[in-house]
Amino acid sequence: MSHTSILPPLQGARIHLVGAKGTGMAAFAEILKAQGAILSGSDVADVFYTDAILAGLGVDMRVGFSASNLPEQLDLVIHSAAYAPDRNPELLEAARRSIPVMSYPEALGALSVKYDSSGIAGVHGKTTTTAMAGCLMAGLGLPATILAGSAVAGFGGRSTKILGDRFFVAETCEYRRHFLNFHPRRIVLTSVESDHQDYYPRYEDILAAFIEYGLLLPRGGELIYCADDAGACEAASAICERRPDISLVPYGKKASGPFKVEYYRTGNGKAVFRLSAFADEFALRVPGEHLALDATAAIALSCSILESWRDERPGAAATGVDGLSAGSAGLRPGDAEKLREALLAFSGSKRRSEILGEAGGVIFMDDYGHHPTAIRDTIQGIKAFWPERRLVVDFMSHTYSRTKALFEEFSACLDEADIVILHRIYASAREAADPALDGKKLYDAVAAHRAAKGSRADTALYFENPDEAREPVLGLLREGDLFLTMGAGDNWKLGVWLLGRKGQGEGGKA
Repeated sequence: MSHTSILPPLQGARIHLVGAKGTGMAAFAEILKAQGAILSGSDVADVFYTDAILAGLGVDMRVGFSASNLPEQLDLVIHSAAYAPDRNPELLEAARRSIPVMSYPEALGALSVKYDSSGIAGVHGKTTTTAMAGCLMAGLGLPATILAGSAVAGFGGRSTKILGDRFFVAETCEYRRHFLNFHPRRIVLTSVESDHQDYYPRYEDILAAFIEYGLLLPRGGELIYCADDAGACEAASAICERRPDISLVPYGKKASGPFKVEYYRTGNGKAVFRLSAFADEFALRVPGEHLALDATAAIALSCSILESWRDERPGAAATGVDGLSAGSAGLRPGDAEKLREALLAFSGSKRRSEILGEAGGVIFMDDYGHHPTAIRDTIQGIKAFWPERRLVVDFMSHTYSRTKALFEEFSACLDEADIVILHRIYASAREAADPALDGKKLYDAVAAHRAAKGSRADTALYFENPDEAREPVLGLLREGDLFLTMGAGDNWKLGVWLLGRKGQGEGGKA
């Protein structure tokens, strides 16, 4: 195979995308298309929201994978990391024809070389932080291209926002050290915890990967990190010890400096918080104190990029302070208000506290949270945002390795839900099933933990498959409830089905 780490000139380049329907791949296709590439692609027959995006881009899509899918004239093949070069027939054909090949993480890294790039990383929060940063940069009018790991309402339902070609902001993934392909000028580090146990068996392994990523920063680069997250602080300290030339920018309640969160509170369908450097509050219409931290990270990154952009243009330096406290260098009159307006307009991203709709007096939400910390924080945030609603959480655990490694944490993270529904473990293609563990064992542990906390036995339910829960859950939902599907599995389909049936006026108790 003619493996490469350099993108060809994109204007007129013929590029084939293997696994084009993936969120990252489809988002990358938008960037390639905007720069003049001619695209073809292939993927499975299943329909995803990205099908419409690829069709709108004019990507010549083929169903399934076959050597015959590769066009005769081709400059590059980019493949999803889910497909192995030594097994996928299209990648094998590319090797036979000596066509240059890159994985998606490699292509993302190669693209980052062309920009002043910022990578957003962390076990939790990176997608929402990236989405918020894109919306803030649009509000500030910054010439940036933003790539998030999920569809974002503020991006027109896509994962990419193209505002210009001076700066690049991308969600960067820690799995299999994919983010080490990226070339960052700035890194936002939201959190470091044990995760992806199939690749990082110990916490020290994943911590080392994040430290290695931080050390990629150039001299004078910035590490914007969450001071409220112990792992992020540990990584930042280790990076600074080896690279004192890197600038550390903390944010959060425990931070010092301009991005210290002085308070957070909810009320009237909004969450408000105050940052040290700003005279007025910021407000969000999405629930959870953890989302206020993500917003703070996005504000810090946006301010850094804005200052850099103005430094590049003669005569464009900050001329005063309006709505800002002292020490907020690089910001002009009106900037704070633009940030506030953009943040208030933020309505979330797909599968991140996403409101699917309301029917029969029940709010239906979906969230991708699949790590105990993210699950706990999301539930707490929703309970604080809608304290009067009964919260019914349907959770499907993802991967045997994660469930086994964090079993005790999973047993306890659902405590604050009023009713909990669990299912089988959603297996990953990258690991074998564990005969010593199944969804019923996790359910038993969750039920026992809830009982010890005083919850009634009938507030924890188990259905092997989400489809089996349809009619029973339809019957238990009542006006005033909030039904939340959580996890990286396919139980989100249950929420969609229930919303449809409730919309028809079916089921429920008075």
